[in-house]
Amino acid sequence: MECITPDQAGVARGKMMPSKKFTSNTSLALPSAPFMMTISGDYPEDGNGFSYPEDDGDLKLVPDLSTLSVVPWEEDPTAQVICDLVHQDGRHVEFTPRNVLRRVVTAYEKRGLRPVVAPEIEFYLVRKNPDPDYPLVPPVGRSGRPIGGGAGYSIAGVNEFDELIDDIYHFSEAQGLEIDTLIHEEGAGQLEINLRHGNPVELADQVFLFKRTIREAALKHETYATFMAKPIQGQPGSAMHIHQSVIDRKTGRNVFSNEDGSETEAFFNFIGGMQKHVPNALVMFAPYVNSYRRLTQAASAPVNTKWGYDNRTTAFRVPRSDPSGRRVENRIPSSDANPYLALAASLACGLAGMIHKAKPDAPVGTTVNEDEIDLPRGLLEAVDLFEGDEVLKEMLGTSFVSTYAAIKRAEFETFMEVISPWEREYLLLNV
Repeated sequence: MECITPDQAGVARGKMMPSKKFTSNTSLALPSAPFMMTISGDYPEDGNGFSYPEDDGDLKLVPDLSTLSVVPWEEDPTAQVICDLVHQDGRHVEFTPRNVLRRVVTAYEKRGLRPVVAPEIEFYLVRKNPDPDYPLVPPVGRSGRPIGGGAGYSIAGVNEFDELIDDIYHFSEAQGLEIDTLIHEEGAGQLEINLRHGNPVELADQVFLFKRTIREAALKHETYATFMAKPIQGQPGSAMHIHQSVIDRKTGRNVFSNEDGSETEAFFNFIGGMQKHVPNALVMFAPYVNSYRRLTQAASAPVNTKWGYDNRTTAFRVPRSDPSGRRVENRIPSSDANPYLALAASLACGLAGMIHKAKPDAPVGTTVNEDEIDLPRGLLEAVDLFEGDEVLKEMLGTSFVSTYAAIKRAEFETFMEVISPWEREYLLLNV
């Protein structure tokens, strides 16, 4: 039995045990340390509102039995369940990702609203890379040749990995995970999975489990699956686009559409909130130094805060749909983002706009991803903006904001200890 929960990076943490222990009355616990840890296993320094608990006391793992499923890649029969974390007195732990998303969803519910989301996750298949000093390279498909780029929506590109993709589908079906569509993207060996729309916590759980599933299926075929935002130089980055709509809980109607099918004030306020707050929340959509390599001008990723109708060069795209399906697609998040935190941040930005009646700019119908960049260019700048947004701090929780910011600063410092090939190439003999 695997009792798992996502940490700040979206990595599965938890405990394995015999099923008898799980079904007994034994209390399950984890220390708080894994939720204050950097991606490299280090811990941030105290400061800026963050302090590491002196006792590192236990937090309780509370299984969400609605998430119980099999672990299909294990040879021995194994089950898994996603858990929430609570303090010993039963209070939800504010700074854990699943609870952060629940907090935002609850803020909608208190206003008689129900958010609906549909994530799209891009990822690369690459050859095994046991030595991190070497660049990643595309895998060899069934044709026996390395995969090339420019295969967007190519069925032949998908067919290169038929057996691996079959395993993804089989593993997903066994866990009750439903893939809406799967396509080959523009990058060499880059695929995209689209999920059906639904409850944000349930969809975040699906992305969390999908990432594990895809990695395991790839390893079975001697391949890596990576959700890095920019894994291969010269190839497109990988995104996690988020489609969002909001439903009135009493009537079941989409609050973005009037009865006559026209757009509501709430629709425009939602977009206005995204425009105002998403740059401040960028560190939750682009959480690593590598994430900002994807966010460059004239690339496939938007680097603006513009919006438009069916305009893929804008940060916030309104896809073509009937009035009941009217939604706003946030195209900024990268696939390395923790799905719980990316969904929480995106929905919080939209709700802030609805509460404070934020007015959006006029929509654009031209190419705008070659214009001046409207977003933070790096991790530290993004963290500073994140800490300074009091509206987001209130929505996401002060202890989460201080914890997450401390982790990101610590990750940046460990990155600065590494000397890159660029520095050796251009500085070694020239300065």
